Amino acid sequence: MTETAQENLSAETLQELNRRFEGQSPQEVLAYALERFFPRVVLACSFGAEDVVLWDMMHRINPQASLFYLDTDFLFPETHAVRDRLIDRYKVAPEQVIRVAPALTPAEQAKEFGDLLWVRQPDECCRIRKVEPLTKTLKNYSAWVTGIRRDQSPTRATAGLVEWDTRFGLVKFNPLAAWTSEEVWAYIRTHDVPYNALHDQDYPSIGCTHCTAPVQPGADPRSGRWQSSEKIECGLHK
Repeated sequence: MTETAQENLSAETLQELNRRFEGQSPQEVLAYALERFFPRVVLACSFGAEDVVLWDMMHRINPQASLFYLDTDFLFPETHAVRDRLIDRYKVAPEQVIRVAPALTPAEQAKEFGDLLWVRQPDECCRIRKVEPLTKTLKNYSAWVTGIRRDQSPTRATAGLVEWDTRFGLVKFNPLAAWTSEEVWAYIRTHDVPYNALHDQDYPSIGCTHCTAPVQPGADPRSGRWQSSEKIECGLHK
């Protein structure tokens, strides 16, 4: 993060921003993020419902905004499909949709760590295919935007609208922190935002093919992730 951004977003400033934005629209948070940090602010996009909403909002505020996605090599075809639909819908330049890949191919990972690492050591698999690429990518930015909502899981219940990300060393914006799933889907319907077709097949939370399963209606939305372990987060958010 730049020295200027550090000086301007002290702990006191972060507290004030959270007081200011609590109860305001996500667009207000995004407008501040884009005005203050552009072009060194980026959306971390998994192409889930929250992320496509944020992308629509960001594009309306600043059509030059950018996103990146972690291509773990194990994404669903439907995830690639919604990526392509978003590119077509918003007519963005190629450099605005940034593919971030792991250092190891699946074959190289299997050779070094053995087959089915996501079953035997899911945290290690996420480290290789998500956390390390994310860490390298975020060094290029002063702030990032995420689709975290407080009601998604207990680990996210206290998420601020604006935070200092101590792990990655930059400002973290969670504009949808106070929103419900119903509000997210109301926005998608109102603005006809392209979304992942798997959401219509009981996949409320979508990650890699090996570690994502459909859930029963009414169940914990993230219960379809890492069903064979106690893992509840991939390590990107603490």
